[in-house]
Amino acid sequence: MRRKKTCVGLAMELISRWRALDAEFPGLDSATSLVSCEEAVLDVREYVTLGEGPNSVEYAEKEHVLVCVQLDVDGRPGVLLADPGYHLSRLIIVMHDQLYPHTGWFTQSEEPSCLKDYEYSCNPQNSKYVEWRERVTRGTAVKCQTSLIYVAQPFLDCIPITEKRNLVYNFKSLLARDPKGRLVAGMYFPVGGNMENATFTIFTDNGVEKRRTKYKFDAFRDPDNVHPSIVEELEHCSEKLRFKKRELLVIISKLANILSNQSFVEQVLEINDDICRMYL
Repeated sequence: MRRKKTCVGLAMELISRWRALDAEFPGLDSATSLVSCEEAVLDVREYVTLGEGPNSVEYAEKEHVLVCVQLDVDGRPGVLLADPGYHLSRLIIVMHDQLYPHTGWFTQSEEPSCLKDYEYSCNPQNSKYVEWRERVTRGTAVKCQTSLIYVAQPFLDCIPITEKRNLVYNFKSLLARDPKGRLVAGMYFPVGGNMENATFTIFTDNGVEKRRTKYKFDAFRDPDNVHPSIVEELEHCSEKLRFKKRELLVIISKLANILSNQSFVEQVLEINDDICRMYL
């Protein structure tokens, strides 16, 4: 089975696996669907009061998806949310009345330099939306943002909208986490205007030692000419990503050749900029 690394693919895979639980929990399958998410909404009140749903919003980007299960606890409505795309290691319960078993605030990740807290609750103006609040603390600086998840109906256009939108993002990452959601390995890189000196970062974290190394893509166009010590480092990261032998090296080599096409990169960035301007 082909690995699924985007939020769309991971959410679809999770729904597929949950279907096996329907025999034990009748109705689970029919209550489960993909739902859309608009990230970092600047004016939440305006967004949710434009109309009943996202079709009332002139420009809805819908760059993320989650898995949603409709709940009814003794007549009290709510939803259960799973977010494999952001590697959340827990299920979120959002009750309309915010009473038990409502999840509330929780710590998503805690690093020496960064604390990230999440909270999910129904929007008071339009209960068809769940507000996803994110609070990031770095020292004394606190940054907050709110995203909106539309839970009233399934999101049927996740591939032509969300998946395709993700193709032209100007930042790419490939990550692996442990069962608690802690980052253990991965790679990431920005897609910039001048790709002649483009770099990527490889990192691993075994809980005791963190290793982070930056390399130039240009050195990986021919995978057979990569220094053995670097190949060894990539293999260590590749193993944590659950890739086959040399698979990460092959991926990086392909990326190096793709990103050497300056015209292609400029077109991708132009499309991304157009989308960003559209939703301002």
